[in-house]
Amino acid sequence: MTYKTSLDKTAIIITIAVTVLFAFIIIGQFAIIKDEGSAIPIYTTTACLLIYFLAFAFTPVNYIVTTEEIIVRRPLSNVHIKRADIKSVELIDKNKIAGSLRTFGNGGLFGYYGNFANFSLGRMTWYATRRDKPVLVTTTANKKIILTPDEPEKFVKEFSE
Repeated sequence: MTYKTSLDKTAIIITIAVTVLFAFIIIGQFAIIKDEGSAIPIYTTTACLLIYFLAFAFTPVNYIVTTEEIIVRRPLSNVHIKRADIKSVELIDKNKIAGSLRTFGNGGLFGYYGNFANFSLGRMTWYATRRDKPVLVTTTANKKIILTPDEPEKFVKEFSE
């Protein structure tokens, strides 16, 4: 079964703001390139485009649940979580992930993914696009993974059957 993902308001605002900011930076850099012969505007433009496209490349597009695994579909590379390695799948309160700090990841541009941590759950890996209805997947190795399907109750129910 395929579960869609959609961005929450914060992620939408961050994505729009970063898009506009990067567009202004790149347009400003082209004005400098015409006036000067410096290579710095080329580096800045390249860095902005690289950050933007890498953020997009790793955003969760949807989740596919099969009899063998959960697949987190992303534009660049998919993540596979084997069902045999899953200890539990549960809908958790959004307050459990509130105040999570990014230790290495993306905190809003096209979603929330990477490594996060907080006092309540400890270290986690997020493949999320919203923060209001998180699903906690715990593996047999006690790895905590946060997923955010648009239909979290239906997603969790699929694992209780």
